[in-house]
Amino acid sequence: MKRTIRIPGLIDVHVHLREPGAEHKEDFTTGTMAAIAGGYTTVIDMPNNPEQTISLEALEKKISLIKNRIHCDVGFHFGASVDNFAEFSLVKDKVFGLKIYMNHTTGMMLIEDKAILEKIFSAWPAQGRILVHAEADTLALAISLARKYKKPLHMCHMALEEEVFLVRAAKAEGLDITAEVACHHLFLTKDDVSRLGPFGIMKPHLFSKNDQDALWRALEDGTIDIIASDHAPHAQKEKMSNNPPFGVPGLETSLSLMLTAVHEKRISLDKIIDLMSVNPGRIFGIQNDPKTSVEIDLEHSYEIRSKNLYTKCGWSPFEGMKVFGGIMAVTLRGKRIFQNGTFLSIKPQGKYIYPQSNQ
Repeated sequence: MKRTIRIPGLIDVHVHLREPGAEHKEDFTTGTMAAIAGGYTTVIDMPNNPEQTISLEALEKKISLIKNRIHCDVGFHFGASVDNFAEFSLVKDKVFGLKIYMNHTTGMMLIEDKAILEKIFSAWPAQGRILVHAEADTLALAISLARKYKKPLHMCHMALEEEVFLVRAAKAEGLDITAEVACHHLFLTKDDVSRLGPFGIMKPHLFSKNDQDALWRALEDGTIDIIASDHAPHAQKEKMSNNPPFGVPGLETSLSLMLTAVHEKRISLDKIIDLMSVNPGRIFGIQNDPKTSVEIDLEHSYEIRSKNLYTKCGWSPFEGMKVFGGIMAVTLRGKRIFQNGTFLSIKPQGKYIYPQSNQ
């Protein structure tokens, strides 16, 4: 029996669309098709491409590449490097935040020198949120720098109970700090790695059931503000190599995984709308058009199958999992563009977005 409702378009503030420089994994067209198929009508792309987004020139190249090619709306984050402080004032009105990589992950953007981190936190304009890939001890350092320089901080992909405690304490202190979690950390643990093999390798890693339980509690009490996919596609051949890269795709599975949690009464529908649409828009200044919506059937069940995915990488760590909550249609600015698994027009309808205060 159908139980169809409409929800606002989802906003994902953490995706890796891989262009320019790694289009064999994903590109702006396939990545935004995957987004729409997963109920996301807005995504914000990260800077750690092979061609890093660490200069105005690199950012403008990305903006030019999406023209007439994106199926959902796309914005960008800027990347911090050891010496690009002069670029901050040039890009601050064109991006949603500054990403600092304080732990090793995909790409060559790691910054560990505390003196350089101090310069970055000091130089980034106060109105722009700083996003950090910071795990455990490095998160504590990021919070201390945000406190010192009075900068709004966003923690990407929380994975550990220790990090929940740090963010909860920072919020209680009154700091402007927000946090996100990805569904792979909510639905998988380190016990799944033996089954998944290289397809379970990601950063942050999968951790214990105890850590996972802490993440679910943090969703309920508001310590975690956002669910983001951290969509990080890699070619299957790369994942099966002797040196598999970190990351898993997530745009097409996140909503259905969370709707399955609604079906199992682990979380409310209103809560996931807040976590996947309302809060990302409020925190990052993204306005959802009232004529943009996603139609879902809460009772529709199916198995996640790689053959049905639009992402170019063509696989999912949730292969074969039974989920509840089918995405029946997506409407963007009043125009239905996706229905029953199929795009209704080959002409992309997405646009480049930048912080709301500048539009």
